[in-house]
Amino acid sequence: MFWKWKSQAGRPRIPENIRKLIVQMPKENPTWGQARVAAELSVKLGIYVSPRTVRAYWPPEPERRGHRRASSQNWRTFVRNHAQSIVACDFLVVATARFRTLYVFLLMEVGTRRIVHCNVTAHPTAAWTSQQRREAIPSDHSYRFLIHDRDAIFSAEVDQQLKAFGLRVLHTPARAPKANAYCERLVGSVRRECLDFMIPLADKHLRRILSEWVTHYNQGRPHLSLGPGIPERAAVFPALQDHDRHSFAQDCKVGARAVLGGLHHEYRWEWIAA
Repeated sequence: MFWKWKSQAGRPRIPENIRKLIVQMPKENPTWGQARVAAELSVKLGIYVSPRTVRAYWPPEPERRGHRRASSQNWRTFVRNHAQSIVACDFLVVATARFRTLYVFLLMEVGTRRIVHCNVTAHPTAAWTSQQRREAIPSDHSYRFLIHDRDAIFSAEVDQQLKAFGLRVLHTPARAPKANAYCERLVGSVRRECLDFMIPLADKHLRRILSEWVTHYNQGRPHLSLGPGIPERAAVFPALQDHDRHSFAQDCKVGARAVLGGLHHEYRWEWIAA
């Protein structure tokens, strides 16, 4: 029985921490295959295992992120990898005090979360939309992709003009708002932080409200997705040096600036006059 136990078939299992690492790698890198994981372990970490050994501990398909083939790239990964060169746009519907319907056009940079352009109209035609894009995106832009839905406002002629402008238009699938999730979240932020508390009287009034809120959004509102951070880096409020993080500086006070009549406030350090 002793020699039978000693001569059991098969190789011994590799250490548990290496097994967990093999399971972790394909989950974090969905495009990797077994040979790629084995090469990563041997070349960079000095853990020499064969692709056959990796296959023995390969996680089942439902546990891998994306539920897709190893050679494909899901939409979330594409947007994350190209965020700095992607802009997205969408329309927001607003009702005035006289029950008139207005349309707000929003164009944002996905990488910085900065609102590039915002305008209001009562008649959102394809020609008007095309003009807004020309005003928002300069000729020497560094963008590569523009994301929008399949609304009739975004006509094929407009997309063709953008293609000649050096932009590749990416249409989101029908009834899939998550494909344009960043712009959809921006629309929700406009409602929750601004329009849910104000009733515009006319298009000029709405344009003035949104202009002030967009300035606050770009230059004074911290975004958790940025670290937290502020989209326009030049507007970041300077922090004080050489003081306890849980106490106020002796020669400074906290100043507040009202936004939209006091709906929001921006805080910063202000020097106390001697």
